Amino acid sequence: MDWFECNKKRIVKEITEDNELIESLKKTSTNKLNSEEKLELDEITSGSKLSLAYDSLRELLEALAIKNRFKIYNHECYTPFLKEILNENEAAEEFDELRKIRNNINYYGKDISLDDTKEVISRIKELREKIFGILNNTN
Repeated sequence: MDWFECNKKRIVKEITEDNELIESLKKTSTNKLNSEEKLELDEITSGSKLSLAYDSLRELLEALAIKNRFKIYNHECYTPFLKEILNENEAAEEFDELRKIRNNINYYGKDISLDDTKEVISRIKELREKIFGILNNTN
């Protein structure tokens, strides 16, 4: 899906910037990341840890979209937002891969090894840091 299609399907809309909401999303993003880090990684917690890390990233993406005056109503449209609006092609591709991994686990019951979970969470955290930097450098 591209940005045009996201707009055509009304999955995104233009809004006014909401600094209070942006700060709230940054806080909840940090809280979810801190919660993920408090859980010990094992077969029982691996999915929860991955979901918390992913949600932490997604909330920063939501804050970044709001900072750019957009409300995005599904995870898939963050990819064209990053690619077409912010010209962050690598971040867009990485987010799309992470989104698909998370969806396979959450919605299709795909198993993931503990080593793969560690690697995916590490990738999520790296992208989260990049998004956090973009968010804090946006005027």
